[in-house]
Amino acid sequence: MSDTTRPLFTATVRDTPAGPVVEAAGELDLDSVPTLRATLRHVLAAAIPPPALVVDLAAVTFCDSIGLRVLLQARIEAERRGTTLRLANPTKAVARVLQITGTDRVFAVDGD
Repeated sequence: MSDTTRPLFTATVRDTPAGPVVEAAGELDLDSVPTLRATLRHVLAAAIPPPALVVDLAAVTFCDSIGLRVLLQARIEAERRGTTLRLANPTKAVARVLQITGTDRVFAVDGD
């Protein structure tokens, strides 16, 4: 029996004076990474890439290794385009994954 109560994952873009913010919400796992990947690629594919891109993780309730991989791939693509990718507001669950894997030292991580 499938779990139909699982919340959907969303990734929406909000423009700010400092650059775009991708607001992610839900569980970041195998089923949801295509949504985040597509959103990040869309932002980074702009004719004039933004100087900075923030991924707001305040509403991400879970992140597995596949979710982390998408973030790392986006960081590499952002650097190729001259954009700095920052993570913001990681929940305790996400911050723990970043800490355990050492990627909290790879990403610029902002608390707010």
